[in-house]
Amino acid sequence: MITDMLRSSRPLSWINTAYPFAAAWLLAGGGWEPALVVGTLFFLIPYNFALYGINDVFDHASDMANPRKGGAEGALLDTTLHRPVLIASVALVIPLLLVLIPMGGLASWVILAVSMLALVAYSAPPLRTKEIPVLDSLTSSLHFVTPAAYGAALAGAEASVVLVCALGAFLLWGMASHAFGAVQDIGPDREAGISSIATALGAATTVRLALALWAAAGLLVLGTGWPWSLAAVLVAPYLAAGAPYRSLHDGEADLAHNGWRHFLWINYAVGAALTILLLLGTGMI
Repeated sequence: MITDMLRSSRPLSWINTAYPFAAAWLLAGGGWEPALVVGTLFFLIPYNFALYGINDVFDHASDMANPRKGGAEGALLDTTLHRPVLIASVALVIPLLLVLIPMGGLASWVILAVSMLALVAYSAPPLRTKEIPVLDSLTSSLHFVTPAAYGAALAGAEASVVLVCALGAFLLWGMASHAFGAVQDIGPDREAGISSIATALGAATTVRLALALWAAAGLLVLGTGWPWSLAAVLVAPYLAAGAPYRSLHDGEADLAHNGWRHFLWINYAVGAALTILLLLGTGMI
């Protein structure tokens, strides 16, 4: 039971939300304070447990028909675990939220509220934005961008061109990544009657949109100035992974899964390169 619930939280992806928070906090001038520890812990485990657990509960019908599910890319939760997962999600999230809220101010509260709303609204009714084309990609991207925005706000960062460009590029990257990932699920989603950006636009158009968004993210990063603008080249692996599928027909959309598998490992390589760049840029190495 516990193993299945833990698998539902996608441990392989925990770093994808904890890292943006911690990096933004430190880059915004935050020090080694309790807020860094609590925030990183929150976005590492409780946040992901709730995010993916809620998703697996409300996506159960379509997941049953999806061959990708049942491993690192999503658990197939037995229906008897649905209620325990939802209860555990609340039990894990609320205590740390109650610790984090007093540590911040209005800006951080607003961002945290948006983050929690996006976390629930993506999968759960009545909003269930994952079934609203385009809004699904936007909401999914917010799952990763809001931890970074919250980290910056909690550390007291003020709005600037660099911050806007960095977060804007991250948002576009997230939208592109979600859209590309949705292509491989066109078949199962249509069989289950689920709408997505990919079912609405079709495989080829969605892949091309993802490529355009990745490219736009790279261009926006240039606005962060030296040396951060060097991160613009980090979109190249994503463009290379997605480009072979730019003319994919809907009937063979599942072939995009090969590109998605590369995407998952590209994230770790790009994350490592970005970390080195951040350390060099801040003079920490």
